[in-house]
Amino acid sequence: MPSRRTVLAATMGVTASLAVGGTAHADDNRLRSLISRMTLPEKVGQLFVMRVYGHSATAPDQADIDANLSEIGVRTAAELIAKYRVGGIIYFTWAHNTRAPHQIADLSNGIQKASLEQPRGLPVLIATDQEHGIVCRIGAPATLFPGAMAIGAGGSRADARTLGRISGAELRAMGVNQDYSPDADVNVNPANPVIGVRSFGADPDAVAGLVAAEVKGYQSARVAATAKHFPGHGDTAVDSHFGFPVITHSREVWGALDAVPFRAAVKAGIDSIMTAHIMVPALDDSGDPATLSHPIVTGILRGELGYDGVVITDSLGMEGVRQKYGDDRVPVLALKAGVDQLLNPPSLDVAWNAVLNAVRGGELTEARLDESILRVLRLKTRLGLLDDPYVSRAGVDRTVGTPAHLATADRIAERTTTLLVNKAGLLPLSRRTHGKVLVVGADPASPTGTTGPPTGVLAAALGKLGFTATALSTGTAPSAATVAKAVAAARAADAVVVATYNVTAADAQKGLVEQLVATGKPVVAVAVRNPYDVAQLPGVPAYLASYSWTDVELRAAARVIAGRVSPRGKLPVAVQRADDPTQVLYPIGHGLSY
Repeated sequence: MPSRRTVLAATMGVTASLAVGGTAHADDNRLRSLISRMTLPEKVGQLFVMRVYGHSATAPDQADIDANLSEIGVRTAAELIAKYRVGGIIYFTWAHNTRAPHQIADLSNGIQKASLEQPRGLPVLIATDQEHGIVCRIGAPATLFPGAMAIGAGGSRADARTLGRISGAELRAMGVNQDYSPDADVNVNPANPVIGVRSFGADPDAVAGLVAAEVKGYQSARVAATAKHFPGHGDTAVDSHFGFPVITHSREVWGALDAVPFRAAVKAGIDSIMTAHIMVPALDDSGDPATLSHPIVTGILRGELGYDGVVITDSLGMEGVRQKYGDDRVPVLALKAGVDQLLNPPSLDVAWNAVLNAVRGGELTEARLDESILRVLRLKTRLGLLDDPYVSRAGVDRTVGTPAHLATADRIAERTTTLLVNKAGLLPLSRRTHGKVLVVGADPASPTGTTGPPTGVLAAALGKLGFTATALSTGTAPSAATVAKAVAAARAADAVVVATYNVTAADAQKGLVEQLVATGKPVVAVAVRNPYDVAQLPGVPAYLASYSWTDVELRAAARVIAGRVSPRGKLPVAVQRADDPTQVLYPIGHGLSY
């Protein structure tokens, strides 16, 4: 492929050079010159980051062509770029963008080639949500790390930075240059349905330190980190994908809690910040979501926090941003609020034409678009994309999923597993007295990063550690017959390991665990998502929190159960009593060892 340096030299006359995460704008005059040559439709396109179906930029499968035609009106990624001149593309597993590392690299190169071949063509910001833990778009053989709350349990900023550096290097090798991570929300609401274990924890200062460390790690690998979801999505019981959350924090509480990690991210030189589709009346009493709020985006984020980097919306297809305004108004209002990138609108044609018409009609000025395009081009410059955006299969082979990277992920995971209960020193299990282990419990839908259901992964890991382990999936809502089958199997075992998933007071999982304990067999429970499960199951003799059901975390839990490593994690959130949520059962920092 042609060197991007040659292409840029023809376009601009000189390449730009800025430090990653830096704030200097020494090459702004050159970038403004480039912007001045763009047509208005090209400028509008630069503001959008769009999904597209397919494993290839030019030759996707027929089903993906059909999906693209139905949702976007184009056949391929290359056609999307030619028609709308989008400045960014987001990869999803469900869009079949992320099948394998070589394929991802080829897709990235195809996207860049398609964009650079356009008149006044520019490289594309290629993004994804690689948070690790329960939100990952690229799976094995790429290296997968514990998620944010697990990292919070480990408490190591060095580990957070290492995660960012390694994950960033692997993303960059596959042509992904913007990661929508880390999550900077402070999760103080146990009922939060959308953040939860995606947050580092409930202590704002601890979260801030880990956010800053991960940002520095990603950006040292020349991948733009993205702190989300500003101004803070951690205290809500509503999922903004499906509703419109309202945060009732006072201005003072917001400043002392939610704002702290975002301030740390800005100080660390964060490349991009994602807005939340939430209402915070103390910050803006208009009733608008933060994504569309000029007082929040321009007044607070840019003004008070002093942030001049790229601001990107959360997906514009989410219900939280669509309830008050139509899809034609949302992108215009977001730009008026001060955002720079418009992410994944439900209809690109509607959104793109809405912005175009807003400029032609005078509601938006072309100068306002230029401000955002300049920020986006500064970012592309810092990432080296205006020099050479291409990657190689050889680079993938050198970087992605190397033995050293995988070993590092395993070591980090071992430092995150948290032992909450260990009555009578049940753990670690002994192969001599507990050699025959039954693994039962919840098997939620597998996220990227799993080779199978938690029961199977745990049983396989224990088997490799010398136990005779059998898996029996009972699901997240076991029937009476399923519970009876599990209890019968438990009576023939020496010990039982049970995976729990978001247990509630009326949950059938609770009955399952209680009946397993009643057999008199040693029972070890593992909370494979939220650590709050332990409050509903006071009779369990041993309880671990893994914070996710991905392989790397479950393998670490198995090593803790088997005594190969000692548990070192400490709760990054408080667990309240089930019978009185005003009382703390286990405080932040609780964690046993042996």
